[in-house]
Amino acid sequence: MEILVVAATQMEIASFVTDNNAIDVLITGVGAPSCMYALTKRLQQKKYDIIIQAGIAGTFKNSFAPGETFIVKNDVFADLGIYERDAFFTLFEKGFVEKNEPPYKNGWLNNEMHQNFTLTTANGITVNTVTDKFEQTELFIKKFDPDIETMEGAAFHFVCISEGVQFLQLRSISNFVGERIKTNWKMKESIQNLNQHLQRIVKELLIRNINSHE
Repeated sequence: MEILVVAATQMEIASFVTDNNAIDVLITGVGAPSCMYALTKRLQQKKYDIIIQAGIAGTFKNSFAPGETFIVKNDVFADLGIYERDAFFTLFEKGFVEKNEPPYKNGWLNNEMHQNFTLTTANGITVNTVTDKFEQTELFIKKFDPDIETMEGAAFHFVCISEGVQFLQLRSISNFVGERIKTNWKMKESIQNLNQHLQRIVKELLIRNINSHE
């Protein structure tokens, strides 16, 4: 089974890489453009059975504790749209893109593989600019009701769906959205839990693959 693990930074999956030198890894760099370019280029060079994106994320929900790890079920480019008369409209709302125009389903980039694993799922949004502005946070909550925020998730979903590759987005909570005092973040805990769950999922996939061929 050909598995590719994708991350924005080496730091996020360092312990997994140390323990799994037989698994292909791609460090894309931070942000949607870097993720889309690096992943598309790799898929032109090699075919994979499944691709896993692993990284940290901020959460909008007080019920989500820092360090918790989730599989992202839905994602979307939250700041891709139009500001008009002090209001923000998505491309779907303005009719530039149909809500069910591939790779979208009802305006979201969906992942169906989450059903095969026991981890709790979350809905994500992807942004190009992370800020501590209360107004922006409230806008995203009202528009999308998201659980988490990243800078690469929707780009990852977009490429994988478009290329017809099975995928999982795995995210561990490091902070609450809007909290920019990094001493309050739980980086160590989130990265540790992320790598533990990543290790378990990859092992599970390999075992399932062996069993399916017996």
